[in-house]
Amino acid sequence: MGPKGRFIALFLAVVAFFLWMYPPRHQRGSPGDLKGGAVLSQEKITRTEQEWKSLLTPEQFRVTRGGGTEPPFSGKYYNHKEKGTYLCSNCGNGLFTSDSKYDSGSGWPSFFEPLSPESVSTREDRSHGMTRVEVLCARCDAHLGHLFPDGPPPTGMRYCINSVALDFKPDQPPRPGTN
Repeated sequence: MGPKGRFIALFLAVVAFFLWMYPPRHQRGSPGDLKGGAVLSQEKITRTEQEWKSLLTPEQFRVTRGGGTEPPFSGKYYNHKEKGTYLCSNCGNGLFTSDSKYDSGSGWPSFFEPLSPESVSTREDRSHGMTRVEVLCARCDAHLGHLFPDGPPPTGMRYCINSVALDFKPDQPPRPGTN
């Protein structure tokens, strides 16, 4: 390998090192990366059933780990109007923003799009004698709710989410003297 080849190899090694040490902000998974201090991480979280039971309330466990649902119009975020970011109650992953929340009249918090395409995952759900699209936290696989194609523009989608599957982080007000 000549001097030019060694230089290119060294350059690529340095670039790879810096990408490894300093990944893009959205891949770091540290608080403050996203609006409202949400964590958005591709790092999967896996725990045993017993570990989840010790970390969650019985209702959170029933809904998020068992695929249950809360009664309509009963959840704390159904009529919630504050500005901020909705997080997974199991792992803190950023899921939705208040900017995408709307009143669908369904009885559950509804959003027309997730915080990012990587925030949630979906899979077919054939429970209760029907075929639906289940929405899961992409980080810890918590059951969040279901996805329906009857939402408002711009997406036409309705992410119908259980309040018990969510936590909320309000937007931080600007500090005095900043814009």
